[in-house]
Amino acid sequence: MRRQLFFVSLLLVLCLAGPAAAQDGNRYDPLKRFSQVMDMVETYYVRDVNRKELVDGAVKGMLQELDPHSAYMDKEAFSEMQVQTTGEFSGIGIEISMKNGRLVVVSPIEDSPAHRAGLKSGDVILEIDEVSTQDMSLMDAVKMIRGPKGSEVVLTILHRNTKTPERVVIVRDTIAIDSVKSHILEPGYLYLRLTKFNEHTTEEMQDAIADARKKGPLDGIVLDLRDNPGGLLDQAVDVSDAFLAEGKIVYIQGRSESSRKDFVARAQSTDLDTNLVVLINAGSASASEIVAGALQDHNRALVIGEPTFGKGSVQTIIPLSDGGGMKLTTALYYTPNGRSIQAEGIKPDLLIPMSTENEWDAFTMRESYLSRHLQNGNTKQEEGKYTKEVQTLMENDNQLRIALKFVKNLPAMKAFY
Repeated sequence: MRRQLFFVSLLLVLCLAGPAAAQDGNRYDPLKRFSQVMDMVETYYVRDVNRKELVDGAVKGMLQELDPHSAYMDKEAFSEMQVQTTGEFSGIGIEISMKNGRLVVVSPIEDSPAHRAGLKSGDVILEIDEVSTQDMSLMDAVKMIRGPKGSEVVLTILHRNTKTPERVVIVRDTIAIDSVKSHILEPGYLYLRLTKFNEHTTEEMQDAIADARKKGPLDGIVLDLRDNPGGLLDQAVDVSDAFLAEGKIVYIQGRSESSRKDFVARAQSTDLDTNLVVLINAGSASASEIVAGALQDHNRALVIGEPTFGKGSVQTIIPLSDGGGMKLTTALYYTPNGRSIQAEGIKPDLLIPMSTENEWDAFTMRESYLSRHLQNGNTKQEEGKYTKEVQTLMENDNQLRIALKFVKNLPAMKAFY
């Protein structure tokens, strides 16, 4: 009897272990194949290859095969990504680019060390710390110019319209990357342009609104999310929350049902109930679509412009032991009404394509809008309707002109409907 029990037990163990062992074998077969291919490449490839490069390439390919947004970042790319999301770095405050093989200043950030040192758009940087920038990559130049706060960098600059280079010593400082730009379009109407969603976006937006309120009551806001590629999810939630007193903002859903997470608006003393128009286009993606979708589902804003990009996935940033990191898609997000915008995007309430032509006469610029326009002698002298900066914005942007018209007339439209 004892022998029979042992035999049954042995059969049971074999039955359980058999498929599991086979499964493990299948699980490790692809790794064996990978190892075999790498060995063959290292042994027979036409030139010497670096094993790290092979593995890096394999990891990149593995993640890229998943979806367009999962990606491997080497140490350099991972560090740059962190700079973009934190919204500040130590440096001198210039945007640079390569033009005809020369390192050129695109624009200095206002009130930055570079700005105070007199660097201007179009200046050519010939040397960084006495190292020629000829044949230097843009990334290498960025690495050399950035450095700890308080340290010095010496640039040899050829200013525009000059023939003699100038050496400039600049002390690095903490540089904030502004993600919010604002203008008073007309008294009572604020233009807020969000260029990205980094760690300071909500704070910068609230500061811009507070500054505008110092100049008078706010009757309406044009929130411009065009060409905003997105950024941090929590900032998209906080920006939406600023315009909503209650209700769901967005929810994300991962592989399992239990992974669902809802983000809900909270009633706050800073909640804004002013009239709101949101501008979107095909460059509005991810976090921008979360904000536009939430405000649209709650009928909180009139959304105008063009359909958005349609990136409805959430990427989790995972640091790796080699100093790099990876972006891995871990969930999809949905608007308050349960819409997935993945590959669909947010459709505007009013489809208004960007145009260089004035299609609607009602929204065109008029002589009377211009600063210092001549009076006809029959009307009382009035001040120019727009500042020079706003005038430039409006002249080149039919969507913004239309948005301003609508935000001014939203109360009447709501009363009518």
